[in-house]
Amino acid sequence: MDRPAVILENDTTVYDFYLRHQQNRQVARLAYATLARRFKPRVSYPEGAREELRRLVYDDTRLIIAVNHLSETDPYTVAATAWASPLRPVIGRTRVLAKDELFQEPKQRRRIDMMGGIPVFRGKNHGMRAVSAAGNRMMDVSAERVRRGDDLAIFPEGTCNLEDPTKVQKVGSGIGHIVSRVRALGVEPVLICIGLSYGDPQKLKSASVYIDTPITGLPDKPLHITRTVSDGMQKALDGAVAAY
Repeated sequence: MDRPAVILENDTTVYDFYLRHQQNRQVARLAYATLARRFKPRVSYPEGAREELRRLVYDDTRLIIAVNHLSETDPYTVAATAWASPLRPVIGRTRVLAKDELFQEPKQRRRIDMMGGIPVFRGKNHGMRAVSAAGNRMMDVSAERVRRGDDLAIFPEGTCNLEDPTKVQKVGSGIGHIVSRVRALGVEPVLICIGLSYGDPQKLKSASVYIDTPITGLPDKPLHITRTVSDGMQKALDGAVAAY
């Protein structure tokens, strides 16, 4: 399957490709295991959360994973966390929303594709009106991939937090709309909020990672879902900071 150029003018072809694309699960598992040895995240949970997450994975429940965003290495920290946690079985069938710039350089694109990337054309780069149609296609593809049995990982802040790493930035409304579209397809996902803290911003290894209690019974309206995500991410971030 030929990889189309990830450019906004080509968005229909791009999302047709990522609706079908499937990475090699064995290669993904090997890569995630390697990242776990390199980044060595210290993963913690509130009481009962690890067991509940293991049960959800065992029951093949669809997961929407929301993570705060501190650095460009966060995807690798999250991948290492997946290997070191009950999320290991979902490696190779989790889609990860990633900014379109990451799909430009061929070597980096192969890595992002291996991790299950789906490109996002951001309004801050292209203009909100210009990305409107592409954004809708991205959300439709994300929801359909979940319906087909994938999980979805998102950095809902949309950009790295360069101000206060202890406070979640404004969460974009996209995650609320994606969850609503997933539900419209007949699937009830569960929200998993993960908090990252590096302590010293110059040290991006051995991050403190806090996987909070899964959130079920999400609100109906996209705006209310987004607020729930924001609150859940802050709670997870507080846990990561406290555990550092």
